[in-house]
Amino acid sequence: MSQTLASPSPIVSLRRAWARLWNDPDSRSIVVGVIGMLLVHLLLLLFAPHLLRNDRVPSVLRPHSSAREFSIEIAPETFPRPQPKAPPPFKFVETNPNAPENIPDKTQNFGAQNQQAAQEKPAPDQHNDRPAIEGQKDIHSTQIVTGQLQKPTEQLEKAPPEQALPKETATTAPRQEQNPLSGFEKSTNPTENSFGTGIAKPTESEHAIAEKIEGVKNAPLIEGANSTQPQIDPKHPRPRQSVVKQQQVRPAIFEENKFGTANIGPAAYDARWSNYGQYLQKMIETVQIQWERILTESRVYPVNGTHVEVKFKIDKEGKISEIINVEGTAGNQAEHACTSAITSRSPYGPWTDDMIAVLGESQEMTFMFYYQ
Repeated sequence: MSQTLASPSPIVSLRRAWARLWNDPDSRSIVVGVIGMLLVHLLLLLFAPHLLRNDRVPSVLRPHSSAREFSIEIAPETFPRPQPKAPPPFKFVETNPNAPENIPDKTQNFGAQNQQAAQEKPAPDQHNDRPAIEGQKDIHSTQIVTGQLQKPTEQLEKAPPEQALPKETATTAPRQEQNPLSGFEKSTNPTENSFGTGIAKPTESEHAIAEKIEGVKNAPLIEGANSTQPQIDPKHPRPRQSVVKQQQVRPAIFEENKFGTANIGPAAYDARWSNYGQYLQKMIETVQIQWERILTESRVYPVNGTHVEVKFKIDKEGKISEIINVEGTAGNQAEHACTSAITSRSPYGPWTDDMIAVLGESQEMTFMFYYQ
């Protein structure tokens, strides 16, 4: 009896191979990855042409419709372009009118004149934009010099007790030596055609007087020597006459500043001149004079160390358009005096064109009044 073995069919072989691969975990993961990759590539081939095409979608026109074009033009005067404004000044300072004119290299301060920071005793290692000043720590002030804007009111002092006046003595000039004119010797010649001679001995201090007066040869001339002059009493000397020069600046309360400058000269700020700075300086001085006049007439002075803060608006015509806020520690009467000092002298004059370009139609300001 004989036996023959037949080879399996290809389908059976594939099934057996697939079974072996699927039963092995490592082989199964590889098969799944390959199948997934094939499916992804197949999907890309099918849908990529539709996703990446740039064809425009045809628009559907309505019946009796036609394409229309719109043209919009804006007149330049309808919406004017905003003009760039100049940068506003940073800080106003009150300069020293006795300091020399000197434009600083770089500063953010502005005032009524050009100045460069200086002080009488220089600080070698300091380069501040203001001089070193001894003052108070609890106030804010930009003043560096003090003075008086108007002449003080003359006050009559009590007459001193009567004292015995020194006796008056007559001052006379020393007597000057005077000599009468001396004669001269005359000789003649008997010949008629010859000349005669006259010989005289000149003397000092010759005058046409009859007799000689003894005295000093070169006596000094003293004006008013025959007038009476009071004798100086060493126990009651005369007061020494002195002339006090008062600066034409408003009285100042200094803010303490320990950091100064190395420049030598009168106390001065780093500041640049501007119309705005000059306008503010005149306005502040006007308010200062009016404030002092109101206090003098009212004869009431608040407690030392108090203050009043007034916030207001001023327009381009120089008028005080609004008092925004008034507060302080000096009381109602002091607050009224401060607001009256500002409003009673309004308007302060129209602004210049460059001031309007920087400040606009109006500006908000704050004035501080200190009672010391």
